[in-house]
Amino acid sequence: MNRMRLSLTQRKSLLGVVFILPWLLGFIFLFASPLIQSIKFSFNSLNVVPTGYELKFVGWLNFKEALFIDANFNRILTESVIEMIVNVPLILFFSLFSATLLNQKFRGRALARAIFFLPVILASGAISAAEASGLINLIGDATVAQEFGETSSQFNVLSMVMLLNEAGLPIAFTDYIVDAVLRIYEIISSSGVQIIIFLAALQSVPTSMYEVAKMEGATAYESFWKITFPMVSPLLLTNIIFTIIDSFSDSSITQTIYSTAFQTQNFGLSAAMSWLYTLVVSAILVIIGIMVSKRVFYYD
Repeated sequence: MNRMRLSLTQRKSLLGVVFILPWLLGFIFLFASPLIQSIKFSFNSLNVVPTGYELKFVGWLNFKEALFIDANFNRILTESVIEMIVNVPLILFFSLFSATLLNQKFRGRALARAIFFLPVILASGAISAAEASGLINLIGDATVAQEFGETSSQFNVLSMVMLLNEAGLPIAFTDYIVDAVLRIYEIISSSGVQIIIFLAALQSVPTSMYEVAKMEGATAYESFWKITFPMVSPLLLTNIIFTIIDSFSDSSITQTIYSTAFQTQNFGLSAAMSWLYTLVVSAILVIIGIMVSKRVFYYD
């Protein structure tokens, strides 16, 4: 009996299905039911009763209240989107720059990589919960480090502004650079995962490409833009999507949705806000994904 042989494309597709299977099973058994329930809540008014809760259908009223009646939702959502647009390029640039440095061969490379990922661990919810419960006691935790970074980063900002202005840079660009320097701790703490992803991409680049480029007389600058950057571009798209989603995970809009549900007990309005926020993030991801994917280079 002849076995059915799969083509290379079919085997790659099957391997992709195997990789996403844990997420798919988790989504079906853990997230699908709450997701459907939130859709139901967004079109109803929820009242808590002794036996549980009662739903009263109100149609699009919750969405109208979020968009046209609530005084803060539109402003907070707009500010969150603008903050994301500002932060994502900074985080990606710092992550790729750091990953390129950490990919070089030098003594203590493993320790340097751990240090760059340390702010992610300190800023994680697990560390905060353990510290709040008394399981651990960190001296100089992430909050203290952030306050210290904000204080120390004020040093010599005026000189930096004068230097950039004398270089002929536009005022908007100067403000962008200064703002990045003032928020350096926030950028570092948000770049740990991206650095690891870029490191994996850099280590997968064949060394023979760099050897051939060096034999042809290419400089390090030319090798980066002609070899390194195109080869890591698929994971650049991955990091962009991850950073956009991560930027909204603990933003002011998320806190507003949470407080609307559990402080004001307006679960229907909170669900409507959640879906409006989801639609906005999805639209941003689709637009950026289409724009970036056209310039992604896939090496076979």
